Formats: sequence, C-alpha cells, structure tokens
Amino acid sequence: MAAMIWLEGIRKIYCLGEVDVPVLKGIDLTIAEGDYVAIMGASGSGKSTLMNIIGCLDRPSTGHYVLEGRNLTTLSHEGLAYIRNQRIGFVFQQFNLLPRSTALENVMLPLVYAGATRRQRRQQAARVLTQVGLGNRLSNRPSQLSGGQQQRVAIARALVNRPALVLADEPTGALDTQTSHEVMALFTELNRQGITVIIVTHEPDIAAQTHRIIQVQDGLLQREKAPRTTSIRPD
Repeated sequence: MAAMIWLEGIRKIYCLGEVDVPVLKGIDLTIAEGDYVAIMGASGSGKSTLMNIIGCLDRPSTGHYVLEGRNLTTLSHEGLAYIRNQRIGFVFQQFNLLPRSTALENVMLPLVYAGATRRQRRQQAARVLTQVGLGNRLSNRPSQLSGGQQQRVAIARALVNRPALVLADEPTGALDTQTSHEVMALFTELNRQGITVIIVTHEPDIAAQTHRIIQVQDGLLQREKAPRTTSIRPD
C-alpha cells in the first residue's frame, strides 16, 4: 500500500517562559493508506502532540510531514485549515457537540465551511448519520441521546466530508465497556471500507482491536507491538 503519512525527524519544543520543553524528540513514522493504527503512551509521553501534528492542528518545530504526497511543513495556516477540513475527520473524547443543535445540524456544520448548499448539507449529513445507525435520530439534540449515540454523531460529523483519514483522540474514554466495543466496531467497519484510522488511547484493550500499535514514550517511538486477535461483536 502507498504511504499516506510520512514523518521524518519530527521535533516539537514548547517555550515556557525562558525554558524550552521538548515534547517530541525526533519522530520517524510511516503510515500506509488504509492502515488501522493505535498510538499509545502514558500521560505526557507526547502521543497527543503527535496526533495534533498529524491532524494539522499544530506544527512541528523541526522535521518534515508529508500527507498524501504533499509536504505540509511549509503550508500557510489557511492551507493547513483546508487540509483539515477536506482530508481529515476528527473524533474527540468529549464529543464536542453543539448542545442546542440537532444531530443533523451538528453533522452539517463542517459542510458549511466547505461551501456546500443547504440541500447538499442535509443530504450528506443524513447519509452518514444513517451509516452510523442514527437515521431515526436526526432531530434529537445531544441531551436526548446516550453517550454512545453522541459519539456516533461525532463520528458522523468526522465522516461527512468523506475524509481519507480519521483521527480519534481517546474516543472511548467517556463510554462504558459495552458502548466502547460498539464504537470500536464502527471504526473497524470504517477501516474495512478503506478509510485510514488512527486512534490515540491509553487503553490496551482498545489498542488491541487495531492492526498496528505504536508506543510513544518520552517523546520517542518505541518498538511496535503486534495487537492480539480480538473478537468484536458487531453492533
């Protein structure tokens, strides 16, 4: 498979007053198109910073980042924002849904920035909500949905622009065990459909459901682990 993500010599240093704090200390990483990856590490290991750089939410201090053959290292802020909106879908632990908006309206939001017509926004949002099993919940607000259903809305929002890459930061952290398995089954199905999925997690059972586990420790990559075979009951 072709490389989707290529990172070389990625370093990230934050300046706290007069003190430089190195968070990433030279990351070399290649992720293939269609891969299903877990990034693991303790709090403060640098795993979230690595995800933020992959997701164009932050820039490396030094190093090179190539996504789908395009060098992002020198892109403007506007260029990075375009890549985020058009090629990457994000899923977060706390869902980040607008409380007064319906499921449909929450999922439509990225399409507003993409310049889609209102009819296109409604059609595409309804399609992905149906895809994640919420076709009968379009008019519900977040307060009318369970935690698992809210996370499904967040996943639908990540998918609505048909991204090539989905990044999920602790997507099961706020969910119970059964709901976590259901959400992971959904990510697994999305990956089977050809979407590259990267999940940041501290939970070994969640990481084991992916195809590749990358360990980050003290800002460096450790030896990769092969995930054990895990049986997931489909939702």
